[in-house]
Amino acid sequence: MPDSIATALATPGLVWLVATALAAGVVYGFAGFGAALIFMPIATIFIAPEVAVAAFSISALASLFTVVPKAWAVANKGATLRMIGAAVVTAPLGIWILRTTDDTLLRWAVSVVVFITLLALITGWRYKGVPSHAARFGVGAATGFVGGATGLMGPIVVLFNLSGTDPVSVSRANSLVFLTLSSLALLPLMALQGVLGLASVLLGLLLLVPYGVGAVVGQALFNPQYERLYRLCAYGIIAVAVLLGLPIYNR
Repeated sequence: MPDSIATALATPGLVWLVATALAAGVVYGFAGFGAALIFMPIATIFIAPEVAVAAFSISALASLFTVVPKAWAVANKGATLRMIGAAVVTAPLGIWILRTTDDTLLRWAVSVVVFITLLALITGWRYKGVPSHAARFGVGAATGFVGGATGLMGPIVVLFNLSGTDPVSVSRANSLVFLTLSSLALLPLMALQGVLGLASVLLGLLLLVPYGVGAVVGQALFNPQYERLYRLCAYGIIAVAVLLGLPIYNR
């Protein structure tokens, strides 16, 4: 264990990982999305994608105590839990891809998914139609697959939630609950495939603190009247993250 702790503390770029986790937590707290979109492109500059996914999923434990309690009271629980169930079904296939695919290819996949998501958010593209049970299952299943392969649980479900007619507070709460619980659901699935190592767990626990602090700060800043401002700030930070995380830099 002491050796593993020393290894975690010696993680390349640890200072940047801590700073990124803090920024991701703040954005997640006030916008209800964007944490993985910020964390994953930066984290994979310094650590392998599977380590980044595992560590970020561990750090999501903080959200259970920071943002989920308030969000749970507002969220559409039945619909959100059904989508989480669908995500759990398909996540193992995504994790298999994470485990077997070249790191550089995965970094490009992360960058492309984040860029497409950001473009969709900025241009206002949304899912059209009344969300049926089948649509929710499909969105949950697609999210589980993409999240398992890249750690990006947010893109599909956030665009889906933003397309509805729910108030901003409900849409935000649905996303917060889904993203937190689905990220945590990845942990046992990753462990079953041998992706969740002790070093990843310790790194995740280390990042849990700044991520949790950031989420508390972001949640304190949240005011539905300033929704547009929050989104613009989130878009800007995500854009910086994806540009810095492009796989043109050597680890």
